[in-house]
Amino acid sequence: QVQLVESGGGLVQPGGSLRLSCVASGRILSISAMGWYRQAPGKQRELVAQITSRGDTTTYADSVKGRFTISRDNAKNTVYLQMNSLKPEYTADYYCNARRCGMAYWGKGTLVTVSS
Repeated sequence: QVQLVESGGGLVQPGGSLRLSCVASGRILSISAMGWYRQAPGKQRELVAQITSRGDTTTYADSVKGRFTISRDNAKNTVYLQMNSLKPEYTADYYCNARRCGMAYWGKGTLVTVSS
């Protein structure tokens, strides 16, 4: 089992920044990739960004390229999502995801609200 705990969500004005963190615990060896997804009210969950275990490959949704940066600190078992130039349409629950041995693990999510 892998446990994921997100933090860093909150209310921010349009154009502002937030940094999300996700701490992994449990059977973290052999995690192949970690990522962030988001789900807005009435919409499906979608991939925002993903990073491989070594941090050598990252993937971003087109809507966030140039605005968001995913990174990881393996010594702290933590993945970060730096979000800049936030837009109201980015308001959603943001979920941390980890993939290990063909299984997907999820955190409980952290709410990001972009509003003036």
